[in-house]
Amino acid sequence: MKNFLEKTRAFFASLGARFKKKQKEATSTSAVEEPKTTPRKGKRKTDRFTIVSWGVTLLLVVSLLGSTILYKNASTSQAMNQLPQGTPESSSEVPLVGVPDVSGDGGGVSAILRKLQLKTNIPERPRYEPIIYRVSRGDAMLSIADEFKLETESILYANDDLEDNPHNLKPGMELTIPPIDGIYYKWKDGDTFESVAEKFDAVADDIINFTGNDIDLTNPNIEVGTLVMIPGGARELRNWAQDLQTAGRGDNTGTGGGNATNICGGGPVASGFGWPANSHNISGNGYSASHLGLDIQANEGEPVYAAGAGIVTMAQGGWNYGYGNVVQIDHGNGYVTVYAHLSSYNVGVCTAVGQGAVIGAAGNTGNSFGAHLHFEVRISGSNVNPYQIVQ
Repeated sequence: MKNFLEKTRAFFASLGARFKKKQKEATSTSAVEEPKTTPRKGKRKTDRFTIVSWGVTLLLVVSLLGSTILYKNASTSQAMNQLPQGTPESSSEVPLVGVPDVSGDGGGVSAILRKLQLKTNIPERPRYEPIIYRVSRGDAMLSIADEFKLETESILYANDDLEDNPHNLKPGMELTIPPIDGIYYKWKDGDTFESVAEKFDAVADDIINFTGNDIDLTNPNIEVGTLVMIPGGARELRNWAQDLQTAGRGDNTGTGGGNATNICGGGPVASGFGWPANSHNISGNGYSASHLGLDIQANEGEPVYAAGAGIVTMAQGGWNYGYGNVVQIDHGNGYVTVYAHLSSYNVGVCTAVGQGAVIGAAGNTGNSFGAHLHFEVRISGSNVNPYQIVQ
C-alpha cells in the first residue's frame, strides 16, 4: 500500500512539473523585453493544482483504510460464527477467564460458558497399596468400610488385632485398609496360583493381573514369603455369637432341643415381631457375615423393648464374651432374640413378657465404646438377619 501511495504522488508531481514547464515555455521572454514588475502585496497565491493533488491523495488513503477495516471485521464475524456458541443455563454459568465476550457490533470472539464449581473434580484413581487408618471416637466398622468402599470382612481379614470381631474396634487403633476387597496371603513353598485361588474361593487370573502384586506377566512367579493380595478372596470368620449360648425354654416347650440351657416351662408364643428401640437408625454395624446382629442407635438409659411375646431365658450381667449386660427371650416359635450392652435390665429368668414390654435400658457395657443396643435374632440357634423378621 505504501508503494502505491508513493507512485500516486510521483505521478501527480511529474504531471504538475510538465504543466508548469509548458506554461513557462509559452510565456517566456528575454530578460531585456520583460516588463518591469513590482513586488506583490498581501498573501502569496497558493498553487491550485497542489491543493487538488493532495486532496485526491488524502481521499485515496481514507478509502483504502476504510476498506481494510471493513474486510477485517467481516473476517472476524465469519470466524465467530464458526465457533461453538455457549448458552447459559443458569445464573451460575460464567465465561472462561481470558476469553473475550462478543461485542454489540459483532466484534470480538464469543465466550465459552461453563458452570461455576466450588471445587475441582479430580478423577478417582485406583489404589494398589494398603494404607493406615487411625480409628477415632464414633467410628464403626461399617462407616470405615463405606468410606473406603470396601466390605467390612476385607478390613477384618487385614487386621489380626480385631480377631474377626468388629466390636474390638477402639479409638486410637491403627487399621490396615486394603486397596480392594480380598485377603492378603503370605506365599508359601509349593503354592500355585490355582491352589491359592481355590483355597480362598478366588480366581487365579485376578491374582496375576492385580497391579499391586507386581507380577511379571511374561513369567508369572512369586517368591516364598511375599505378601500377595487375593482379589475377591475370603475365608470363614470366627462366629463370636456361638460363645454366648442360645438360651431356650427347655424340652417340650416349643423351642427346646439341644440348645436349651434352662427349663422355664411354657409361656406366651409370639405371633409377630416389632422394633426393640425408639430409634430405627443403625449407629454402628449392620448385619453381615462379620456382625451377626444390628447395632441400633440408643442413648444411655433409653428403654429397650421385647421384640415379641415370650419367656426371658437369660438376664445376666458382666462381660459375657463382650455382650455385657444381656437379656435373651425365647418366643416359643423357634425364635430367640438377644439384647446386649444394656446399662440395666428389669426382668429375670422365666419372666413372661409381651411384645413391647420394657425389659431394660440401653448402655455401653461389655465390648462397646458408645451407648447402643446390640440386637440379634436366632432361629434354632443360628443367627438370621433381623430385618427379615422384625417389622
